Amino acid sequence: MPRARRRPAGPDMKGPEGKRSKTKNLGGASAQVESSSLQRTPASEDGGEALGSYWLMKSEPESRLEKGVDVKFSIEDLQAQPRQTTCWDGVRNYQARNFLRAMRLDEEAFFYHSNCRAPGIAGLVKIVKEAYPDHTQFEKNNPHYDSSSKEDNPKWSMVDVQFVRMMKRFIPLAELRAHHQAHKVSGGPLKNLALFTHQRLSVQRLTREEFDFILSLEEKEPS
Repeated sequence: MPRARRRPAGPDMKGPEGKRSKTKNLGGASAQVESSSLQRTPASEDGGEALGSYWLMKSEPESRLEKGVDVKFSIEDLQAQPRQTTCWDGVRNYQARNFLRAMRLDEEAFFYHSNCRAPGIAGLVKIVKEAYPDHTQFEKNNPHYDSSSKEDNPKWSMVDVQFVRMMKRFIPLAELRAHHQAHKVSGGPLKNLALFTHQRLSVQRLTREEFDFILSLEEKEPS
């Protein structure tokens, strides 16, 4: 079956940080559309800080060729998929991969447009299938092929995501950066936001406080 391309943000590196591109499986998602419910199960990580099950996932909304393949994938492309669902493939960074493996059903993520003229948060998605092997690591004609990965011991994973809704207004990177800079001084919720402290990661974990603050911005006029 032909697969439409999709991608998270820029080329993923096999280092401590990185961004990724994706391809999608048009027939592989088996989720049904339902109202989103936020999961607030804390996890203990990063020095013991309680983290909620919230995420930010980057994808590139503008055309870019990677090994001859256009890896463009915007939130509008997600909306156009069957059941508004696709696999989040192509992640080739170990920390980002581990975050994918930590995701649970119905957890929500911001869909972030990256590596483009107008970067920022475009909408919300939810996890509708937990981590399973990323098929693109085995496809020799795929830009994310990894010859070192074996089918009996795959190195890379992906999840399925489903469109939830667009943000009430687009939240640009510049606005998030202004809050981050202010909160570093005031101790506000975005003081340690991974978008700026681990900016190369294409999949990032958010605390509940970070998620709620960013979500509240859509109700306010741009600062």
